[in-house]
Amino acid sequence: MNRLASLERNTNETQITVSINLDGSGSRTLKTGIGFLDHMLDQLSKHSLIDLEIFAEGDLHIDDHHTVEDVAITLGLCLKEALRDKAGINRYGHSYVAMDESLSRVALDLSNRAFLAWDVEFPTPKIGSFDTELVREFFQALSSAGGITLHANSLAGENSHHIAESLFKALAKALRSAVELDPRANGSVPTTKGSL
Repeated sequence: MNRLASLERNTNETQITVSINLDGSGSRTLKTGIGFLDHMLDQLSKHSLIDLEIFAEGDLHIDDHHTVEDVAITLGLCLKEALRDKAGINRYGHSYVAMDESLSRVALDLSNRAFLAWDVEFPTPKIGSFDTELVREFFQALSSAGGITLHANSLAGENSHHIAESLFKALAKALRSAVELDPRANGSVPTTKGSL
C-alpha cells in the first residue's frame, strides 16, 4: 500500500505545493523562502521518516505569517489524504524530546477532530528574524487542516531556538508513532465507531 499524497494550494497570498510519503525514509526537499521554517520542516521529516517535498511562494514582503500558516494547512490536508480511512494505523502518538536545556512534549490523536492545546512560552519574540508566535500558528493550522487533536507542552527551556526545535522534533516522533501500521490491527480502523 502506497500512502502518498500531493496537493497544491493557491491563494492571493501564497502558492504552496506539498508531497508526502508516509512510508518514506525522511528524505526532503524544502523551499519555503523562510530559513527557520525550512529548518523546522527538515527536523519534522528527518525524525518522522515521512518524505516531504514542500515548495512555497508567499507574500514575504509583508511578513512570514501567511506562508507559515498556509504551508501547515497544506501539509495537514496532505497528511489527511495520505492516511485515507486510517485503516491499520496506531492513531495515537506521543514523544518527549530533550534538546540541551529544553524539554518538550507532544501528544496527538489522528482523530479527525481538530483541537490544539498549547502550553508553550518563548523567552524572546524572535528567533533571528522569525516571529516565535508563528510556531503556535503552524501547530494550530496543522491541527485544524489535518483533523488532529494535538497537545504541545514546553516543560523546560531558556533558548527560543531550542524550544521550537524540540517541539518540532517531538511532533515528528509523535507523528511517526501515530501513522505507523500496527500488524496486529489487521487493517482495521482504530475506533469502536467504525470510522474516523
